[in-house]
Amino acid sequence: MLAVLSKELGADKVVAVYKKAATGEATLIINKLNLLEVYYVLFREYGKEHAGMFLEEIKESPIAINHSISDELFMEAGRLKAYYKISLADSIALAEAAISGGVLLTADHHEFDVIDNDGRIKFLWIR
Repeated sequence: MLAVLSKELGADKVVAVYKKAATGEATLIINKLNLLEVYYVLFREYGKEHAGMFLEEIKESPIAINHSISDELFMEAGRLKAYYKISLADSIALAEAAISGGVLLTADHHEFDVIDNDGRIKFLWIR
């Protein structure tokens, strides 16, 4: 999301996935805790109004927001955080992908390359 909002390299790949979701060819899910990360970056950089408009746009987009942390997500995120020594937000995103059998759309090679190498979670690298 930040790549698109900041017009960074790889934004085109993210937009392509969004378009697939809009036509029903793909399902996009974000945990509310991960959405918080995007919100706070926008709030910090552009202010409350801009961040609030972003949230309203997300609610109208084809991105489903997971508002809860099931026991399964809780335990998988805890396992991933302990094993890989990653941030809480990263562990939540990884657990969402692992549990759903989905693909994590990311540019964060630094955090996730070691995890990608073990082959248990699929990644779509935007750059």
